[in-house]
Amino acid sequence: MTEISATLVKTLREKTGAGIMACRTTLAETGGDLDAAIERLRDAQTTMAAKKADREATEGLVALAVEGRRGAIVEVNCETDFVARTEQFQKLVRDLAVQVAATYPKYVSVEAIPAETLEAKRQELLSADDVKSKPEDVRGKIVDGRLKKWFAEPGGVLLEQPFRDEERPVRDLITEAIATIGENIQVRRFERFALGEDK
Repeated sequence: MTEISATLVKTLREKTGAGIMACRTTLAETGGDLDAAIERLRDAQTTMAAKKADREATEGLVALAVEGRRGAIVEVNCETDFVARTEQFQKLVRDLAVQVAATYPKYVSVEAIPAETLEAKRQELLSADDVKSKPEDVRGKIVDGRLKKWFAEPGGVLLEQPFRDEERPVRDLITEAIATIGENIQVRRFERFALGEDK
């Protein structure tokens, strides 16, 4: 049996937000393979988040982040006021407010983008010269890839943007919080303000 070091458990915990015992067990199951353990834990977290997605989330917090010339206010919901008072949930909401202030997303999720806006963007991407020059059967895949990139850019979709300077999207941050807190968590809405900027 592979010996699992405390350092390896700590590294996995930092990368996934999972509990110590879940990290130790997953590392043991994967023979100490950190990448495989990360993938297995993320899959488990995604499954758990999907199971909780239909549960009503009417409690939560509103957080404000002000950074010099810009600021944001964010409402994040959870299921109980008990969770809303925990340090972990409060930190998540503060982090999301800072994210909104810094990256000025327009939409919470891809589903929140109006159909006409999404279709107009799709047509814009389809009409690009480099896309039109490709065979018709690959144009859709190119456009889908560019849409995904557009969602993640500043001014795009909050849940698809990379969280701070990490590679993981905000959606994964929330999924990890759902897995560790044990309640459904949803970003309900946000507003961003920047000095001298019109809406």
